[in-house]
Amino acid sequence: MGLKAKLKFEDGGILTASVFYAVVGVICFVVLAITDLGLIHIGLLGVISLATAYGLFRRRSWTLWSVFAVAIMVTVFAASMLYFIIGSNVLVEVAMVAYLISTWIFTVYVAAKRKKLEF
Repeated sequence: MGLKAKLKFEDGGILTASVFYAVVGVICFVVLAITDLGLIHIGLLGVISLATAYGLFRRRSWTLWSVFAVAIMVTVFAASMLYFIIGSNVLVEVAMVAYLISTWIFTVYVAAKRKKLEF
C-alpha cells in the first residue's frame, strides 16, 4: 500500500491521533533539549509517543498497548506536575490539563477504533 493510499483513511481520526502523538513526541524532545534538568522521563515519553504515532500511521496492532502506556504515563506526569506547581504557573497548569484531556480523548478513540488497527 502506497503513501497516497495510507493517507486516505475512511475517517481522519486515526490520522489525527497519529499527528497528535508525533507532535507531542517532538515537543517532548524540544523540552528535553532546552532544559538542563536531566528530565529523562520526558525523553522516554517522547520516544513512546513517536513510536505510537508510527504504529497508528502504519496501523499496527501493537499500537493499542502503546496508546494505553502513553495514557498512563501522561496521567501520572500531568498529575504530579499539577500537584507541584498548583497556583504558581497558570499557563503550565492549563497546558497540562489540556494535554491530559486530549491524551485521554485520543486513547478512548483509538480503543473504540481498534478493529481498524488490525490487518
